[in-house]
Amino acid sequence: MSRALAGEERATIVDLFTALGPDHPTLCAGWTNHHLAAHLVVREWKPKAALGIVVPKLAHWHDDAVAAAVRDRPYADLVDRIRRGAPFWWKPGEGFTNLTEYFVHIEDVRRGAGDNTPRPKAEVGPVEAVIWKMLGRGGKLAARKVNGIGVDLVNDRGDVIAAKAAPAGGEVVQIVGRPGEIQLYLYGRKGAANVALQGPSAAVDVLEAAALGI
Repeated sequence: MSRALAGEERATIVDLFTALGPDHPTLCAGWTNHHLAAHLVVREWKPKAALGIVVPKLAHWHDDAVAAAVRDRPYADLVDRIRRGAPFWWKPGEGFTNLTEYFVHIEDVRRGAGDNTPRPKAEVGPVEAVIWKMLGRGGKLAARKVNGIGVDLVNDRGDVIAAKAAPAGGEVVQIVGRPGEIQLYLYGRKGAANVALQGPSAAVDVLEAAALGI
């Protein structure tokens, strides 16, 4: 199920890339669609360079590979590479590893020009259901650097995930919204995510200033 949904999200971003072109802005600072398409190709097809996504000291490996792809590969070629799917070594875990990645980057493209309207629930409900399950673990990872407060995730049905336990006597902030919007907030798209932050104002300020994400 997750793998099929990841495939659908892949097709969606390919359609967006094709419709909007290489120069369309994204939520990724300084990146156009061309940069984002290059990132997706590097992530899947250049394992050594992709290490820079998760290892800060190696970030230049990823950044240099993206810059080279933008310089040397036509945008249409990169988009076609994404369209044709991930390499075989991604297949076993593609539903887990790519569903959230593609969901977030779809929104980077959709919202890059300033319209932060979410996709309709009827369109992405199944995707958001899987994202919510993944947030059981991923939310804790994304909130690990938050200090001094607790963080609860609350979806639009009222379900709660305790992403960060409050220290003794500490306050708790709730991030309230649809699962996809919570995911965007936790992945650093704070200004574009349609969430409500509920809690004491000082604690909310701590969360707003915190570094979130993988």
